[in-house]
Amino acid sequence: MAMQKVHLTKEKETLLATLYGRALDSRIEDPILGDKMADDVVRKIDYDFERLRKGNTDSISVPIRAKYLDKWTREFLAENPTATVLHLGCGLDSRVFRIDPPATVRWYDIDYPEVIDLRRQLYPERHDYQMIGSSVTDPHWLDDVPVDRPVLVVAEGLVQYLSEQEGVELFKRITGRFTGGQFIFDAWNRFAIKLGGLQPAVKASGAVMRWGIDDPREMEKSVPRLKFISEFSFLDVPELARASRAERELCHLMNHVTFLRRMGRLLRYKF
Repeated sequence: MAMQKVHLTKEKETLLATLYGRALDSRIEDPILGDKMADDVVRKIDYDFERLRKGNTDSISVPIRAKYLDKWTREFLAENPTATVLHLGCGLDSRVFRIDPPATVRWYDIDYPEVIDLRRQLYPERHDYQMIGSSVTDPHWLDDVPVDRPVLVVAEGLVQYLSEQEGVELFKRITGRFTGGQFIFDAWNRFAIKLGGLQPAVKASGAVMRWGIDDPREMEKSVPRLKFISEFSFLDVPELARASRAERELCHLMNHVTFLRRMGRLLRYKF
């Protein structure tokens, strides 16, 4: 099989950094996520991944973020085995294959047309699984999604690249169409957004981070149907024990300062 050449720019290119982070994790003896499919996909792509190579802490944070979003996804599907899943800004994430939902679940992966075209060349088909090539901010892609089931909206590495207006309008469209469900996604606060451009992958790609969420209850005001359930700081996970002593001490310090603790976390809402 010929290597797939990739020509992505800005926020689209950052999906390669997260893919690479999951691939690197899968290569170690005791991985956090263990996504072997990510490593298989990396080896099929003609791209210089070293230009987006992350430091040790970021290499840990990528599989941690995916692992705990997977956990929330499994919890929702255990309670709603006939649900619809909307995986927004799916990139080259193999989440549907990691979760391996039953045939009773409808799963949609949504991303830009060029990203979905690449996915079709790298990933196999499976039951009750569809890919939609569209910007998530385009209001029309939802027209083809049935609304007769509870919905789980998963967004990893997405909302920080949207403007606040784009994100709020997207969430309102989804809550306006479905009768109920949950949103789970990672979010940065405004301070972290200001520092985001210093990250190697963001800097190398030229991506711009725009939407920071300081207080998760802000979303309840912007999207009235949303009700905040919980937040989960990356500083709480036992996997951070794998970081260096200096990094662990820094995380311990950050955990005691609210705005630093909320620099990066997972948010969960219901409606």
